[in-house]
Amino acid sequence: MTTEVANAVHEAIESRLGLRPAGEATADAVVRGRIARYDADLPLAVQTGTGEANVTRRQIQLTVDITILNQRDGKTLWQRQGLTITGDYQPPQEADGRKTALQKLVTEIVDGAQSQW
Repeated sequence: MTTEVANAVHEAIESRLGLRPAGEATADAVVRGRIARYDADLPLAVQTGTGEANVTRRQIQLTVDITILNQRDGKTLWQRQGLTITGDYQPPQEADGRKTALQKLVTEIVDGAQSQW
């Protein structure tokens, strides 16, 4: 999951914010983050029937800590601790839930970064 998050954030920063990648030593700003929690199989909707419950929708829940730091003056441009993003899916399509959660995550990061410009 770490690689998927890193790739999605990297792509969004380049394509949606129009920024170019640079090494940390020469970058004007650095995006740092960590995955605090990842739950991939949370029941969201249950259908009851003949004495048993059938889970018809599940949810991915991703919690991250993100910081965008201005390298020139050392100030934090934008920060969110405990940012929780969800993506629901119909079992067994967990990849669909991950994709939705990643789209929401990059939107939050891009909107947060743009709000400081």
